[in-house]
Amino acid sequence: MKKIVYMGTPHYAKAILQTLIDAEDMDVSLVLTQPDRPVGRKKVLTPPPVKVLAQEHGIKVLQPSRLSEEGVVEAIEAEQPDFIVVAAFGQLLPKSVLDIAPCINLHASLLPQYRGASPVQQSLLNGDKVTGVTSMLMEEGLDTGPILEMIPFEIPEDMRLHALMAQLTKDACKLTLSTLRNFENITPQQQDESKATLCKKIRKSDGEVDFSDAREVYNKYRAFEGWPGIFAANGTKFDDVALLGEGTSHTPFEILGFEGENVDVGCAKGSLRIGSIQPPSKKAMSAKAYCVGRGLKKGDRLL
Repeated sequence: MKKIVYMGTPHYAKAILQTLIDAEDMDVSLVLTQPDRPVGRKKVLTPPPVKVLAQEHGIKVLQPSRLSEEGVVEAIEAEQPDFIVVAAFGQLLPKSVLDIAPCINLHASLLPQYRGASPVQQSLLNGDKVTGVTSMLMEEGLDTGPILEMIPFEIPEDMRLHALMAQLTKDACKLTLSTLRNFENITPQQQDESKATLCKKIRKSDGEVDFSDAREVYNKYRAFEGWPGIFAANGTKFDDVALLGEGTSHTPFEILGFEGENVDVGCAKGSLRIGSIQPPSKKAMSAKAYCVGRGLKKGDRLL
């Protein structure tokens, strides 16, 4: 029986925690997660998914704003864990924690690519053909530690964020058990720093599109599913987007034609088919209904 202290916060981390709880040879005795946060317009104080799951199974939970807070390191030490498992926790681990037991991080990229906060979105933004999950031994740097194991995944051309995240979460759960069970037989591999890339936290403004490049707009549509979505400078939102072509040149936002309830729209490079449009402060509607309501026809600008 391997004794685990677990650190994680969002749904990705919750699924990995569930896998550890379900495994007969794992004992999760303590969970650390981020503090409860206000969510939604009404700012309702909401616990992280990992906290909810841990409490359902009677596991002790700590929610420090920083791991350096008084008593946190001592609480982890008291558990005498065989491993500290980390997944999307949201804080760097200080040396005082790293020294307690092997700290294993489950990162949703093929390291050293996309170290940081948004690896899955970044993979879609860049139009990557392959991504995956990596288990690594943690050190004081950001996702810089030696690689233990990887599971690669080929990304379908039309796959968006939620589906890719679901696949990588499934693979991360499998990888967690593999790495913990085979830890003694794994030779850690140092990351190639010459191939390292960083990704930043996603901001709402990242979803703005100007229809200069159809491929870029489409990749943002895939990467920013749910939030922040894609929208024009005036706040008009676009959904149900498909890439039509990349070899043509048009005036940005030029209406090229209609296909059922969809509208084909030109970009400076390439073209897109749009199924749903939501004007600022209004409900979403079919792209055709949007155009009909504004008297827009082929050759006009959508905005």
